[in-house]
Amino acid sequence: MIQLTNIEKVYRTSTIETLALNNINLTIRKGEFASIMGPSGCGKSTLLNILGLLDQPSKGTISIDNQPVTSYKDKELARLRNQKIGFIFQSFHLINDLSVLDNVEIPLLYRKGDTTGKSRRELASEALERVGLSNRMKHFPSQLSGGQKQRVAIARAIVGQPEIILADEPTGNLDSAMGSEILSILQQLNNDGSTILMVTHDEAMARKTHRLIRLFDGTQVADSQLVANDERLMLND
Repeated sequence: MIQLTNIEKVYRTSTIETLALNNINLTIRKGEFASIMGPSGCGKSTLLNILGLLDQPSKGTISIDNQPVTSYKDKELARLRNQKIGFIFQSFHLINDLSVLDNVEIPLLYRKGDTTGKSRRELASEALERVGLSNRMKHFPSQLSGGQKQRVAIARAIVGQPEIILADEPTGNLDSAMGSEILSILQQLNNDGSTILMVTHDEAMARKTHRLIRLFDGTQVADSQLVANDERLMLND
């Protein structure tokens, strides 16, 4: 589903050059739930941003569904992100002045001519029901707990029914009980067919996914299959 070939990312200023990613070759298959681990500053979030088409590599190619997208213009990349990829962030990024329902609707507003106001609200309501927050639709983010805010963020990520979900430390700001609850929701989304990549510092969380990719100093140093193919098929049945 996603293929990175010889990816390099360099950040340059007038005085310094920083190599954030070096020679990354990675294939993510449809239906996988993979985790990305490594020490702070090793390039995890940079890798996730490149996978999500939020950032361009300095070298190398990105393909989605066997289609090279590295040369796409900004407008084409934005359309592809909106249709295929859902993002979950550690800091939730909810808009405090909007209700929960309105926050979840936001990605659909960029699908011009594709949805009506009524259909957007219906899709947002369904997404909130999937994460167990159908009774909080009229609330505002300030009225929610951290775990509830993250569930709203997940609903926003899945409202457009993307094939790929990218999660950057989705349990990082939560206690262990709430973190386990969020992971359970991600596992259920994966069972329902979503391909998920999750950046995490939590080894226990990572080991509940299908695959563990480790980075160190911008280089991929390990790629471990945690669940065999036949077991994964059973989990996704």
